[in-house]
Amino acid sequence: MKNIKTSWIIIGVVLLAVLWLWSGYNGLVIRDEAVTAQWANVESTYQRRLDLIPNIVNTVKGSAAQDEKVFGDLANARANYAGAQSTDEKAAAASQAESAISRLLVIVENYPTLKSQESFQALIAELEGTENRISVERMRYNEKVRDYNVMIRKVPRNIIAHVFGFAPHELFEASAGADQAPEVDFAS
Repeated sequence: MKNIKTSWIIIGVVLLAVLWLWSGYNGLVIRDEAVTAQWANVESTYQRRLDLIPNIVNTVKGSAAQDEKVFGDLANARANYAGAQSTDEKAAAASQAESAISRLLVIVENYPTLKSQESFQALIAELEGTENRISVERMRYNEKVRDYNVMIRKVPRNIIAHVFGFAPHELFEASAGADQAPEVDFAS
């Protein structure tokens, strides 16, 4: 009788350990997938911005033909994003696009007739909305990454994370110099 009781206790402990392991693993998978899904949202808003660029460029080109370098920079940024494979490459290409868009908007300031066109105003309003969405999606991404990274570092889930190869995700960080306004040289 004593052996049966001991057997049930051992079975119960093993069962609890398996349930704990199963629950911990599934929790990590859920958080990891949430990070992946949120990055997809960031990419979606990046793509929206990149889809707006040709319309803005075509609208501005007629009025600002002498500022061709910015148009080339925008085209390069768009191509770099399309060809990017990793998250880091996509983030770098998105930063390149942000920089080119900032320079484009500075150029637009010199063309009052362009600024008064309804189609241009609508495109800029859409771009501003997209930039706000990007900011929100980046913030949400960082929240998901933070939740996930905290979870894989906390005891005892850090053991599960280590055993099953869950690695920390990188937070989205602004590129170097993003806190500085871009310089635009109209002399060249």
